[in-house]
Amino acid sequence: MACRISELVLGCRDPEALARFWCEVLDFVVLDREDGEMVEIGPREGFGGAQPTIILSRRDEPEPGKSRLHIDVNATDRDQDDELERLLALGARPADIGQTGEEPWHVLADPEGNEFCLLKARLAAL
Repeated sequence: MACRISELVLGCRDPEALARFWCEVLDFVVLDREDGEMVEIGPREGFGGAQPTIILSRRDEPEPGKSRLHIDVNATDRDQDDELERLLALGARPADIGQTGEEPWHVLADPEGNEFCLLKARLAAL
């Protein structure tokens, strides 16, 4: 048997604000909280399902160097352009990491600057 990803951990200054952002982006719900230090969000069916949960963990100071973790998202009920508009309205912003403009994805940053990509393919909702 192989391992699979069960959760992603993302350090941030304001776990509650990022939880609200990512819950809207992914249609997730808050699964757990710990005294303003951690918020776990995930699919409505909870931990252990087909999708990993995301743990947003308070980090007051950014860690040295660039984060090695980012999230890729795919729209499930609209095309990429419509989803891009929705994400920007939620508070995402374009991020420049040296892309040429020819890529079939968009590089964005969440409200705290954590980079993520909006991929082109539409995936079926689970």
